[in-house]
Amino acid sequence: MSTQTQDVTTNRPADAGGGTWSLTWHGVRTVAALELRQRVRSSRWKSALVVWVVVVGAITLLSSGALAAISRTESDPPSRGPLLFAIVTVLVLGLGLLVTPTLTSTAVNGDRGAGTLATLQVTLLSPVEIAVGKLLAAWSAALAFLAASVPFLVVALALGDVPVAALPRVVVVVAVLLVAVCGVGLGWSTVAARPAGSTVLTFLTVAGLTVFTPVFFGIAFPTVTQTETVTVHGIPPEQWAELDGLELENGVPADATCETYTDEREVTHTDRIWWLLALNPFVVVADAAGTSPGGADEAVGAGRLDPLGTVSEGVRYLRGGPADVLEECWLEDAGSSAFGPEQERAGAVWPWGLAANVLLGVLGFVVAVRRLRIPQRTLARGTRVA
Repeated sequence: MSTQTQDVTTNRPADAGGGTWSLTWHGVRTVAALELRQRVRSSRWKSALVVWVVVVGAITLLSSGALAAISRTESDPPSRGPLLFAIVTVLVLGLGLLVTPTLTSTAVNGDRGAGTLATLQVTLLSPVEIAVGKLLAAWSAALAFLAASVPFLVVALALGDVPVAALPRVVVVVAVLLVAVCGVGLGWSTVAARPAGSTVLTFLTVAGLTVFTPVFFGIAFPTVTQTETVTVHGIPPEQWAELDGLELENGVPADATCETYTDEREVTHTDRIWWLLALNPFVVVADAAGTSPGGADEAVGAGRLDPLGTVSEGVRYLRGGPADVLEECWLEDAGSSAFGPEQERAGAVWPWGLAANVLLGVLGFVVAVRRLRIPQRTLARGTRVA
């Protein structure tokens, strides 16, 4: 008996069984291949992919047809490219955030319930190899849905007025967001004892990022609004008081002059709460797309309507907060305002939002690795061991 044990120990690979965080490509590939074979053999996954293509393709064609019909009825129609590109991008990201949680939210507790997880845990595979293999398999399945959507993004790009670089930027950022969601789902699948519970928790996490972040931003908005003494460049109140009724009816008189003065105004410090919107995956993709490199004027310029560019410019101005000097000299620039051209917009928001989403995914992955270690000290009531 002792001789046989010694032989098995000697023949064991030198890089195998090195602990919780021991990682080899062979182990990862083994787990990923097992997971992918199960998905390929499943008719539900194939049906979901077909439905995905049909839905994205139908909405793309219907949107393109509707925009073409509107263009024929208007004398100066806006460019269809940016608007259709935004529609397809939001659709792909939205559907991806709905489909991806189902790929990993049952990856661990589903196998435990079927009695197959223990078989993997008692092999030479380390917990991190099991977790990485399941994560890569789920991400590969999510990328298959994303790859099926690329032709429709190309159709929108072909309509013109959209930078070519916007396509790879959108695809890469969406892919990173999807792997982050896979990590979150994998973590919940090791925490919750039942697949239904982990699926609900994963969807709640995604809903918190996509739906609740704008709600929390709106709730926090009044809390950062206060009355302050600000610097204003415009027509002082004294000059307005000297104008009679006839002059006011005819507009601002030509002899009025703009001056810099101080006044009490309500100021909203959006620079304190902008990060709530930066967490939103849709804001991350819109800001990273770069469909309007020229800024707000290009996003809503003549003959151009770019929703992604508008969202990007809006969240960057919110990050910048109120202007140091409120520009109200409408004699010189009728378009000036507190957030007008005189206020320099802040830098890109998407790196911060993307990093936060990835951090959530990493946190879920680390939790999954730790929960896959054996032996476990405690297990939830009713949890199947083997």
